[in-house]
Amino acid sequence: MSVYLHDLPLADAKARLELALREAGLWGLLGSETLALDENVLGRVLAEPIWALKSSPHYHASAMDGFAVRAEDTAGAMPSTPITLEVVSLSTVHRPSSALAQYVDTGDPLPDWANAVIPIENVEPLDSVGQIAANVRQPDSIRLRASVVPWSHVRPLGEDIVATQLVLPTGHVLRPYDLGAIAASGHISVSVARRPRVGILPTGTELVPIGSELRRGDILDYNSLVMAAQVQAMGAEPVHFPITMDDFDAICARVAEAAQTCDLVLLNAGSSAGSEDFSSRVVEKLGTLLVHGVAVRPGHPVILGVIARSRSAATTLAPPARAGEQSSGAWVIASGKERPRNDKIPIIGVPGYPVSAALTVDIFVEPLIARWLGRRPLELPVMQAQITRKTVSPAGDDDFIRVVVGQVGEKMLAAPIARGAGVITSLVRADGLVVLPRGVQGVEAGDLVNVRLMRSLDEIKQTIFCIGSHDVILDLLAQFLSEKDRRLVSANVGSQAGLVALRRGEAHLAGSHLLDPQTGDYNLRYVREYLPGVPVKVVGLVHREQGLMVRPGNPRGVKSLQDLAGGKIAFINRQRGAGTRVLFDYHLNLMGIDAAQVRGYDDEEYTHLGVAAAVSSGRADCGMGIPAAAQALELDFIPLFQERYDLIIPRLFAESELLAPLFDLLKSQAFKNAVRALPGYDTDCMGALIEEINNA
Repeated sequence: MSVYLHDLPLADAKARLELALREAGLWGLLGSETLALDENVLGRVLAEPIWALKSSPHYHASAMDGFAVRAEDTAGAMPSTPITLEVVSLSTVHRPSSALAQYVDTGDPLPDWANAVIPIENVEPLDSVGQIAANVRQPDSIRLRASVVPWSHVRPLGEDIVATQLVLPTGHVLRPYDLGAIAASGHISVSVARRPRVGILPTGTELVPIGSELRRGDILDYNSLVMAAQVQAMGAEPVHFPITMDDFDAICARVAEAAQTCDLVLLNAGSSAGSEDFSSRVVEKLGTLLVHGVAVRPGHPVILGVIARSRSAATTLAPPARAGEQSSGAWVIASGKERPRNDKIPIIGVPGYPVSAALTVDIFVEPLIARWLGRRPLELPVMQAQITRKTVSPAGDDDFIRVVVGQVGEKMLAAPIARGAGVITSLVRADGLVVLPRGVQGVEAGDLVNVRLMRSLDEIKQTIFCIGSHDVILDLLAQFLSEKDRRLVSANVGSQAGLVALRRGEAHLAGSHLLDPQTGDYNLRYVREYLPGVPVKVVGLVHREQGLMVRPGNPRGVKSLQDLAGGKIAFINRQRGAGTRVLFDYHLNLMGIDAAQVRGYDDEEYTHLGVAAAVSSGRADCGMGIPAAAQALELDFIPLFQERYDLIIPRLFAESELLAPLFDLLKSQAFKNAVRALPGYDTDCMGALIEEINNA
C-alpha cells in the first residue's frame, strides 16, 4: 500500500505527476492523425510542421486591371511628352522587339516579356486614328503621361509563400485563415495531434442527473457538465460515464472500464462522508497513488495517481484507429498486429465541491492536455490591480482568490468575491484570479496584486462598480445595461460600507437607504459625514417596502416587530452598516425593545435574498427584507415600512461617458415598467436629482 501524502505543495505535486508520466512514456504527444483540410480541423493542433510544397502565387500575377508593359519602355513619359504603346493580344507576341502593351485583368499571369502593370485608369486608350477609344479594354494603342518602375502593380511569384518555406510550426493551433495558407502552399491534408480521451466519472450516492426532480439531500451532477466543457475547450475529447454510487467495488469496476478507452480518468468524488477515501483506495487498488492532498485552496483533497490498463480488455474495447492514426490511449491494430503504446494512464481524484473541481481541472488537466497535444499551456494575461479589502490567506497553501476587476478613475481595482468552494457562481462572476503563494498570509487593502484575467480588458473597462446596499433591482439594472455595452458589478456590503468605498475611490456609485433618525430623511446626512471633500450627486432610484419575510402561511403567527421581543421567534438580521439594519434598530428603539431580547439578532446575512434563503430553509422564523426577495423564494411578506433607496454617485463619475447609459435607463419607461412588475416598488423618484452635495 502506498504511503498517504497530505497537502503536498502544488509544485511538488506537479513534479511527482510529471515524473510518473515520463516513466510511463506519457510525457509527450500521444499520437497523430491525418485529416483533410475540410474535415473539421479548426482548433486542432499540428503534429507536424507545414512546409510549402509550392509558391503562392506560383507565377507573376497582375495586381490590377490594366496593361502589362516593360517598365523601361515607359521611361521619359511626362504630361507634356506622352509615350504611345501599341496594344497586342496574348497570342500575338512572345518576345517583342519594340515597345508594346497587353491588357490583363487582376490575377492574370503577366506576359513573360513584361515586368510592370499600369492601372487602366492611368492610361488614355486610343483607336486606330489616335482618338479616344470607345472600348477601353481593347484599344489599338495607349498613351502614357507618366513612367512606371519595374514590378509596380505586380504580385511576383512567391510574394505570399515561397516553396519549401515554413508555413506553420508543430504545436500550432489551427485558425480559420491558417487553412487558407495551408491550401495555398499546396497541401490538401494536415497531420494533427490526436485528441486525448478524458473519462469523466461522477461518484456519490447523493448525486442525481441534471433535470431530475430534486429531493432533500439530492445534488445535481453539474460538475460533470462543467468538467466536460473545460476538457473540450482544452482540445480533448470528454467521455461521459454514468453516476456511480458510493460502493468501492462498483467504483473500481467503473474506473477499470474507463481505463480501456481513455487516456485520463477524472474521478469526481461526491460530497458525502468518506467519498474522498473511496477515490484514494480505488487508485491504490488499480495502480499507484502519487499524491493524496495538495496544498492549494480551494481544492485540498486532490488525488493524483497512475493506474494500469488491462491489455486483454483494451484489445476488444478500444475504438479502431482511423487511417494514419497513431495512438497511445488505446491499442492500435497495425499490419494485422496488436501494438500497445503503453499500459498505464493517469487518474486524478477531483474534489466534489464545484469550484474546487473546476480549478483542479484548470491547474492539473490543462497543462497535461497541452503536453499531449504538443501545444503551449494556456497562460492567462496578467495585470496589476489594487485589492479593495484585507484578505487573509492560509500560510501553507497556494490560495486562488476570485476577484471582479474594474477601473475607477485612474485606479485598476480587484474586489474579492465569495470564496466558498461550493459557490460555482463565483467563477461565473469572476474577472480573474489572484494567486497568493505559499508563505504569504494575506494582503492589505490597497496592496498591488497580480490578477490573471479571465475576461478581456476592453470588457473590464466598460464595467461599472456599484458597492453598497443590496437590492434585487440591481440585477435587473445589470441586465438592461448589458444591452448598452456596459457591465454592472455590484458588491453587497451594506449602505455605510458603500459610502466608505466611494470615499476610498473604489466604486463608481453606491446604493444606499440610510435613515436619519433625527430628520426622517434618507442618506443626505451620511453622505456629508462619510464623503468629505467629494462632490456627490444623490439620485433617486425607488421607494420600496420593507417588512418581515416569513414561511408560507406564517406558521409562527408573526405580525410585527413587537413579536420578536419575547425570544421565541428566531430572527435573521442584516450585517452592521446595512440600511435595513439601521431601519430595524431605529424601530426597535422606538418600541423600547432591547436588541438582547431578539433571538438571532447577531445572526447576519449580507443580502435580502440571503435573509430570504435563511427563512425558507428553516434557519430562522423571519427576517427583515423587501417583498421582491420574499416572492423570489415563495415566502409570505408582512409590510411594515416605506423607505427611499438612492444611488450615491461622485460628480466625477456622474458626468462620465461610462455612466451615461445608466442615466438613460433611469429615464427609460421600459426599465421603469420592469421594476414596477416586481412587488413593493414605486418608481416616481427614479432618476430624480435628490440633492447635489459639494462637500467642500
